[in-house]
Amino acid sequence: MHSQVVIIGAGPAGCSTSLFLSKHKIPHLILEQSIFPRDKICGDALSGKVVEVLKKYDENLIHQMTHDPTHFLGSWGVKFVAPNGKALDIPFKQNTGQEPHAPGFICRRMHFDHFMVQQLDTRYAQLITGAEVISMGKADNINSVTYTNQGVVQTTSFDIIVGCDGDRSIVEKTFVNRSLEPDHYCAGIRAYYKNVTELHPQNFIELHFLDELLPGYLWIFPLGDGTCNVGAGMLSSSVSKNKVNLREQMLKAIAENPNLKKRFANAQLEGKINGWGLPLGSKKRSISGHHYILTGDAASLIDPFTGEGIGNALYSGFFAAQAIQKAIEHKNFSAPFLALHYDNPVYERLWSELKLSHSLQKLSKYNRLFNFVVNRAHKSTTLRNTISSMFEDMDLRAQFRNPVFWWKMMIGK
Repeated sequence: MHSQVVIIGAGPAGCSTSLFLSKHKIPHLILEQSIFPRDKICGDALSGKVVEVLKKYDENLIHQMTHDPTHFLGSWGVKFVAPNGKALDIPFKQNTGQEPHAPGFICRRMHFDHFMVQQLDTRYAQLITGAEVISMGKADNINSVTYTNQGVVQTTSFDIIVGCDGDRSIVEKTFVNRSLEPDHYCAGIRAYYKNVTELHPQNFIELHFLDELLPGYLWIFPLGDGTCNVGAGMLSSSVSKNKVNLREQMLKAIAENPNLKKRFANAQLEGKINGWGLPLGSKKRSISGHHYILTGDAASLIDPFTGEGIGNALYSGFFAAQAIQKAIEHKNFSAPFLALHYDNPVYERLWSELKLSHSLQKLSKYNRLFNFVVNRAHKSTTLRNTISSMFEDMDLRAQFRNPVFWWKMMIGK
């Protein structure tokens, strides 16, 4: 068998790649080891970038999400809780009354990933679920992947393969095999709780920056079914250095933290507390090479500060499809060609934001600074509006790296 394009993984990055390849009318094969619907350990937050990319494909998808609040809960902002316990509500948009839908959504990955798979265009996309990749590589100058399909071993040659298979990607391991870097990797845990109280009326997501989790935080994301996604994340190097048990720290905070214990007094844990790793986009890497492209978590594109990865995964899939279309047109699948048409556009769109988030991640370990910013924002409407505008304007957001911004804040301007 021969498939011009093979995609490994049908999560957000894989589905995004597939949808935009279909727009280019390029046939492709998708190999996915799971059977949908299936769970995926995640924070379940869908940022504004998710909305942007889905609109590029079909704006009707946003209408479907908006009219299904049980599965897609619209979220209008974020609540930052400083180490001193003071909270700051920041809306994602300044004029929310003029918006036709929420800027972001919260949705269980079990439903979102299934929703995305259902959008695949079967005229061009051949999806094989329950497919276990056995090996891939090059023999006799032919690139191929071997996998099982309903227990039968099959081999397909390809012109280009797209790694959309997340952390510990088999595509990344085969073609790159980078070692894990604890300073650019985050440990995370996730749980589902019901009966959590005092949630924001506009479904703001909550980020609690606790002293014992810096640089990291505990989160509470409300879901449309009445439960909450509750979890914690921390830089792996800090977890190792400080011998932190994330599960113990999260349960201790829920039981003892003054801002949390009353809200969780009658809360019940549903299922288990699960852990996973987050490869952060805090370092520029080569994300393509000779006959391969890496997307999403396989390309280490998770936001270092917020931990959000779905939006970046969708964007990388969008750019991957564009690069593949050009590679097929020019019959050029070389590393320099793919770097020019994939790596460069991805980092042109995402690097400024990833770099800034890395700076904020490093700043967040200083609890006194975080307390100061929140205290100052409570007193200054201008500062609160500036922070809110930073969600929409990268130029404004870049002020966080400007010493003049901090000086004006200190003197109260």
